[in-house]
Amino acid sequence: MKLNQLSDNPGARKNRIRVGRGIGSGKGKTGGRGGKGQTARTGVAIKGFEGGQMPLHRRLPKRGFKNIFRQEHAVVNLGRLQQAVEAGKLDPKATVGRDALKAAGLVNKVGAGIKLLAKGELKQALTIEVDRASKSAIEAVEKAGGKVVVTAAPAA
Repeated sequence: MKLNQLSDNPGARKNRIRVGRGIGSGKGKTGGRGGKGQTARTGVAIKGFEGGQMPLHRRLPKRGFKNIFRQEHAVVNLGRLQQAVEAGKLDPKATVGRDALKAAGLVNKVGAGIKLLAKGELKQALTIEVDRASKSAIEAVEKAGGKVVVTAAPAA
């Protein structure tokens, strides 16, 4: 077999529809755009247009508020820390910081920082370095014999 003898399987390639090429093509005359008017023309962008009636998105009241200064923190729970220690992903003797949590797979995108929350139970004494921590999480870590170092200033 030579390169010039290679071919696709039958039906593997389909010709594109050539619009506006005569009545016999099935897509002639109006070219699949219907009759006259705005939508028959090119460059029409009328998403949400309701024929002059006030569109639904303008009839409904505006709701809510979007804070452009919102900070998204990566959340780490105490139960997940305990699982990672038991699985050998975290060294209980070393300080558990941003790099250790990333390496253990506990956080992906850090965003504005890492926040420690008290969901779950921690049995191991750990020194944890995070940007924020809840009061109950700090108490639970200290009860287990560990320490929490909060690096970021508290939110005002």
